[in-house]
Amino acid sequence: MGARKFPETATTTATDYGSALFGALRQHADCNWMKYIRHEFVCRLGDGSLPRSAFLAYLEQDYLFLLHYARAWAMAVVKSETAGQMRMAAATVNALINEEISLHVRVCEREGITEEALLNAREAPQNIAYTRYVMDTALGGDLLDLLCAMSPCVFGYGEIGCLLADADTEPVYREWIDAYCGEPYQELCRSVAGLVEEVRLARLGSDFMGSPRWESLCSRFSTAVELEAQFWSMGMDLGKPGA
Repeated sequence: MGARKFPETATTTATDYGSALFGALRQHADCNWMKYIRHEFVCRLGDGSLPRSAFLAYLEQDYLFLLHYARAWAMAVVKSETAGQMRMAAATVNALINEEISLHVRVCEREGITEEALLNAREAPQNIAYTRYVMDTALGGDLLDLLCAMSPCVFGYGEIGCLLADADTEPVYREWIDAYCGEPYQELCRSVAGLVEEVRLARLGSDFMGSPRWESLCSRFSTAVELEAQFWSMGMDLGKPGA
């Protein structure tokens, strides 16, 4: 087989998944969003040059992250104002606990890392910073605040999955990519976008960028984007020999 290629110029059509608010927040984050979805970790995962140790370190930390992230989505159930919103938030909790986490467990078990070992792993400082930021937002903000803090993870992974969809890479990385570019996850992104729009219209109306809350929501979103990029860097660092 010839040399694998995942050029840094690889493109994918940016999508807002049907959410005008997400599209505007993504555009506002601009350079930081690109640093997130085209991080070195992502590019090397796509071309197969990512060290296996970095990938496993990332999976270990992301397992712990997803446990906290699912708790934050459970708080979205509490903060929901309609049964439909509650169903969507509850369905996302289910997808995280019973589907996304299972990918991490499955890959790690093939490498001799048990789920018990994942659960008892030391939480890295970058992980603590991100999960606590999301949980603080869950505790102190309303549903719209929380969705703005959680949406970079949902939509960013969807966009990364599409960006890497045609990458020629290692089989284990291909399995991860397929999970996020596949229709089930892409449909989850569209469903979450629908929830974001419903809450946005109820809270802000159509002129959301003219709302007094706009800058605050941008800040919540952008901080989460920066923490996502730092999470990739953490994976790279923890995968280095002696880390």
